[in-house]
Amino acid sequence: MNTDLVMDQQSSLADIAAFVRASRGVAHKRDIDAVMRTLGNQPQLAQAGDAIAVGDDSAAIPDGDGYLLFAIEGFINEFVEKEPWFAGYCGVMVNVSDIYAMGGRPLAVVDALWSRDGDAAQPILDGMAAASRIYKVPIVGGHSNRRNDREQLSVAILGRAKKLLTSFDARPGEHLVAAIDLRGRFHDPYAYWDASTGSPAERLRADLEILPALAEDELCKAGKDISMAGVLGTLLMLLECSGVGASIDPYLIPRPAGILLQRWLSAFPSFGFLLSVPEENLAEVLCRFSERGIACASIGIADASRIAKLSRGGVSETLWDFNAEPLIGCGPLVRTDK
Repeated sequence: MNTDLVMDQQSSLADIAAFVRASRGVAHKRDIDAVMRTLGNQPQLAQAGDAIAVGDDSAAIPDGDGYLLFAIEGFINEFVEKEPWFAGYCGVMVNVSDIYAMGGRPLAVVDALWSRDGDAAQPILDGMAAASRIYKVPIVGGHSNRRNDREQLSVAILGRAKKLLTSFDARPGEHLVAAIDLRGRFHDPYAYWDASTGSPAERLRADLEILPALAEDELCKAGKDISMAGVLGTLLMLLECSGVGASIDPYLIPRPAGILLQRWLSAFPSFGFLLSVPEENLAEVLCRFSERGIACASIGIADASRIAKLSRGGVSETLWDFNAEPLIGCGPLVRTDK
């Protein structure tokens, strides 16, 4: 099957499913399964009550009346080399998104930066500093080496949540909601949909505050930010961790005018979240995003099948069958009891 086709409203569900399964982003996420075969067998991850769920956007560690959140991102060398300022900016931005995706708020960032010299490091540091100012998250330390043979970057973040949104709490019958800021542009030639740089800082921060408010108001319990796996690849991870399946209409995914579906399914948006929302809370959740100009829609319904299906007009196509094959290997057996 040709997975390089230009998709439009005439594309078959089988074509879309094949394209997603063969995508680079999903291939990268499949690497997690090999890690989980080692880390997922640790006793502290399997014992109910003591477990810290692995597979979320951040590690959530119970702490007093809330949770400490830890997350980290590393960046492909080619991206850091060709887009040093934007790589530095993304180092902070994507970590901030991971914390908010968990229903938390960021506290501080640290980085590890290797470079050939100070001149090569400077634009990366400038990008990090810009994002730190915009999102009001301080960079409080890290590690630097200016005698490396190339530029390499990893950034970690600490946050805190009162109540959690997790990848492990989607339930059958809930609506799967996609919320994406379409007020952006592609950062060519990459798959990054940039609705952050050049946007008002106050608006960016206020938009992100929707997520912890949803958790604290108990409007939903499950969520995930859209990663390099794209909307459907990220949704697969959410479904797998929760031990559920779903029926999904890919044409209901909010999408900018003039952007072909193929490219959009591979996009990594600067503001993009997936949520599993009970029927009785759907209208309120949609309203909170739409009031801030963020496109959002219910794109499917979770079910108990553990099979992710694309469905439209009475036709269905299996996207992934978790009964037969894991994607990232982070299923309910390693979840924290709640």
